[in-house]
Amino acid sequence: MTSTSRTALLVGATGLIGSQLLTKLLHVPYYDKVVVLTRRSLEITHTKLTEVIFDFENPDASVVQADDVFCCLGTTIKKAGSKEAFKKVDLEYPLTVAALAQKNGAEKFLIVTAMGADEASGIFYNQVKGQVEQGLTSMKYSVLHIFRPSLLLGAREEMRLGEKVGEILSTILRPVMFGSLKKYRAIDSGKVANAMLAFAKKSEKGVFVHDSGSLQAF
Repeated sequence: MTSTSRTALLVGATGLIGSQLLTKLLHVPYYDKVVVLTRRSLEITHTKLTEVIFDFENPDASVVQADDVFCCLGTTIKKAGSKEAFKKVDLEYPLTVAALAQKNGAEKFLIVTAMGADEASGIFYNQVKGQVEQGLTSMKYSVLHIFRPSLLLGAREEMRLGEKVGEILSTILRPVMFGSLKKYRAIDSGKVANAMLAFAKKSEKGVFVHDSGSLQAF
């Protein structure tokens, strides 16, 4: 990739954060091309957009090419159907894309995991999120940004009862959640998308972990 022309690649464009990030990527001049790997058509037309119907089980390495890779893949065990299926989406697929993109010259990888991500956690969800972070870190990307939001606020395609209850409680408790408690506040998904784009534009190299409290500023 040349310094005058940058390409962004996005996986997870149909999700709460990914859908908002896609809109932002298409409308900022920083990227000349936006490639989306998806299992079904987004039915979006834009001069900068290249949509690739992608088989994560049998990936075509030639299409995984970009300067900066944004990963917003994520599901729930209930939606995936099993722990094994969940692990495919939240661990195996991101690592597959990351490895192929790096081989093809990608410079930056930005991923959304979750608050509490820890490969040693006794909670399966947090354990998997920690495993994907560890896997990406071991790849030694020049730039790796990890975003760990708390409960996400935003309009979802499907209603999740547990998250809706969490949103209500978070709203009630927000006035007393300051200092060390700030990172536990629910966060608007748009703020996470804004932060991903903002940090993608920075030139610092290394591994950066952004907790939910710091993301509230975006």
